[in-house]
Amino acid sequence: MSFLSSLPGAVVMAPMTKGSNLPYRRLCIELGARVLVSEMAVARRLKQKRRGEWALLRRAPDEPCFGVQLAGNKPDELAWAAALAEARGADFVDVNLGCPIDHFTRMGLGAALARQPNRVRRIVEAMRAAVSVPITVKIRLGWNRDTRNYLALAAAAVEGGAMAITVHGRTREARYRHPAEWDAIAEVAAAVPVPVVGNGDLLFAHEIQERLATSGCAAVMVARGALIKPWIFREATEGYWDITAEERLALYRRYVALAREHWGQRGVRHGSDTGQTEVGGVSDPCLTPLLDDYGRVRLREFLRWHVGFWCRYAPQRPDGTWPAMQTRESAFEPRSPLEALLARTDDAALDYITDRLLDEGDLDHPPPAGERAAEPDLVEAG
Repeated sequence: MSFLSSLPGAVVMAPMTKGSNLPYRRLCIELGARVLVSEMAVARRLKQKRRGEWALLRRAPDEPCFGVQLAGNKPDELAWAAALAEARGADFVDVNLGCPIDHFTRMGLGAALARQPNRVRRIVEAMRAAVSVPITVKIRLGWNRDTRNYLALAAAAVEGGAMAITVHGRTREARYRHPAEWDAIAEVAAAVPVPVVGNGDLLFAHEIQERLATSGCAAVMVARGALIKPWIFREATEGYWDITAEERLALYRRYVALAREHWGQRGVRHGSDTGQTEVGGVSDPCLTPLLDDYGRVRLREFLRWHVGFWCRYAPQRPDGTWPAMQTRESAFEPRSPLEALLARTDDAALDYITDRLLDEGDLDHPPPAGERAAEPDLVEAG
């Protein structure tokens, strides 16, 4: 499926370090995602043939439209990496101009590169010359509130040949401390002749529809929204899903099954060879790939991280109003003991849920409440 034909009205799954892992993308596909982006891959590490970096380019077999996001600051390296991504099945290649993490900005990558529009133009030109698939860029509004160069940066990317621009409506300095500025996103959409994808604070279907209708964007992108509730993609087309705790648990178990398939020993399975499970409209045999010690550690690491986002879900309030992305629902009243457990944010509960999901066990005996867990780190690649 071509990227440009897939884009109008799409809800794109954002490139997120850790969050956009292949089994989680597969879960989101089962729940309606149609355009997805890899975790950020660093061009230089790819050229150094680092195995872990090459793994980030892997496309899931059922991925309808898949993009690879690259970080780098040298035109020749990024052109080489773009050609590699295309050869490995990418439908489009995105340039990271928004990563705020100090480790990368000190190297001149991500948001630091975005301070140099002319260099960005040359990079996009080199990448366009190296591939036949579209080159896109993902930007922020600027480095800080005093250096907001998003219009100049977007123009430079288009001059270089970018065929779409994603705008995260915050500066690098702002991180997630302030709401996304959709007025600024709309400015970019009005200023450039290519499709713009708006990104920031989308958690419910009505918010997606409102932003599509008012911003001038061709599509929207979700990051935290997809981590908190992977069924956001289904909601975008079918409307609000008043999902039960049991339905949520089934989706979480489905992620574990997909993750076992990804990190498990190939060709080695245990479990019954009869019966079927069905989640999100997809049937799968009740066979579980075996995990060696390394696979179990990897799966648990990712699962525990995801559980730290899943606990943030809260449904529509009884008075008809909606939770907001930027505030926590302190008044949320769980409707069942399982929903109460899934809403807990203390380490004891999060570890318990993680280990019971990993061991395919029930959740009938939760531990006493402990200290609240630290916020999980969201490293949004763009």
